[in-house]
Amino acid sequence: MGLSTSHILLLILVVVLFFGAGKLPQLMSDFAKGLKAFKKGLNEEKPAAKKTPSPKKLPKVSVKKPKSKNKNR
Repeated sequence: MGLSTSHILLLILVVVLFFGAGKLPQLMSDFAKGLKAFKKGLNEEKPAAKKTPSPKKLPKVSVKKPKSKNKNR
C-alpha cells in the first residue's frame, strides 16, 4: 500500500499550510544540513571500525600429563 500522487499532493498542502511558504526553504535547508552531517558521521565511523588491533601471538605451551601412581587401574 504505497503513496499515490494525490496523497503526496495532500501531504505537501498540509505542510505548506502548517509551516507557511516562507518557512519551507529554511526547513529544507536545515534538513539537508542535518542529513549531510549524519552521512559524514557514518563515513567517519567506517575507518575507525576497520582499525582492529592484530592479536598478539602467544608462545606455545606444552602440557605434560601427570604420571599415575596406580598402574593397576
